[in-house]
Amino acid sequence: MPSIDGGRLLGDLERLREFGRYKTGVHRPTYSPVDVESRRWLAEKFREAGLESVIDGVGNVIGRNPGAERRLLVGSHSETQPYGGWLDGALGVVYGLELARAFAADPDCAGLGIEPAAWADEEGHYLPYLGSRSFTDAVPEEEIAAAKGRDDGVPLCDALAHAGFAELPRERLDPSRYVGYLEAHIEQGDTLDEARRRLGVVETIVGIDNYAVRLIGEQNHAGTTRMARRKDAGVAMVRLASAIHDRFPGLAGRRTVWTIGRMQIVPNAPSVIPGEAWMQVQFRDTDPAILARLERALYELAAACDRAGPCRCEVAVMSQSPPAPMDAGFQAIIEKAAERHAPGAHMRLPSAAGHDAAILSKKLRAAMLFVPSIGGISHHWSEDTKTEDIVLGAEVFAAAACEILRATQ
Repeated sequence: MPSIDGGRLLGDLERLREFGRYKTGVHRPTYSPVDVESRRWLAEKFREAGLESVIDGVGNVIGRNPGAERRLLVGSHSETQPYGGWLDGALGVVYGLELARAFAADPDCAGLGIEPAAWADEEGHYLPYLGSRSFTDAVPEEEIAAAKGRDDGVPLCDALAHAGFAELPRERLDPSRYVGYLEAHIEQGDTLDEARRRLGVVETIVGIDNYAVRLIGEQNHAGTTRMARRKDAGVAMVRLASAIHDRFPGLAGRRTVWTIGRMQIVPNAPSVIPGEAWMQVQFRDTDPAILARLERALYELAAACDRAGPCRCEVAVMSQSPPAPMDAGFQAIIEKAAERHAPGAHMRLPSAAGHDAAILSKKLRAAMLFVPSIGGISHHWSEDTKTEDIVLGAEVFAAAACEILRATQ
């Protein structure tokens, strides 16, 4: 059985934290100088582990094991949210690195290869899941050409060129090369922490739907325009947002969530009545029927808003990712490994966050392992996980990977 070196694992995680360290977390946006530097560091660590290492045309870092007879792809993402946590994504990447070394050092694992990957831009600074979508031929060239940074508006093509990746070939998945894909991640929620469980076996990754809702009114003077004749797009947006929050609870399932995380008014000036307003509405669930109900309700509420006036209302789909069930056989193997290492300290649960595993699952058998997030905190620099849970997770992950490589035909 491959043996995890806990000190080495934690040391690599700490070193990766230094690329963009912010307080106890990390600020490492996709294709920023520290992100590029961290990818080159990862590529070198893959080489030190005896792998053929490559950085591709979108910044994916992949380690190849040419001598293996059976291979398992293992990875996650390495960029972070703005001023985010040190483990979100990084944990799964470093697990992949540590597994590659552990398998190479174990004579009983001869012929069994771990190929680690650090996918680019899972967090969507330019395009969500860009790295894994590129790897699986799931991102059209015109989408790449049109993409811009969500915060600075820099074209993706310019960012890739500045990072030194634009002229590199893009790696493409050969499904025959792998028996499957595994990803480890912090849970990011509080289910494990509240239940006092140390390991989570992911059953399904939620579907995530994003919609742009636009209100069109009439920009005018805030002092001279009588209230009775105003077409205030900001007011219309707030009323519609309130209607959404009133309607959705009656349609939701036990784990359904919805968020209006971005709102803008134009021109956003104190003495100007907003002539236009825009908000992004997102909802998540593992049940496609619930997602469909919420979508219908959103369009119904928007239509009612449009009819009532005085502002017009438009809805457009920004993105829709369906729920992604994880492979049942892989789940069972992970669960057995968890029970051997930590009897009674594991549970099955859905992933309420999106992950690259959802993309890879369309091409390969895939599964995920969670370790707890202390207090359920993530996407914030205070995000953390107990070191003993990090090491335990790696041990279970390695045991499961070994069994999958040996058992999967």
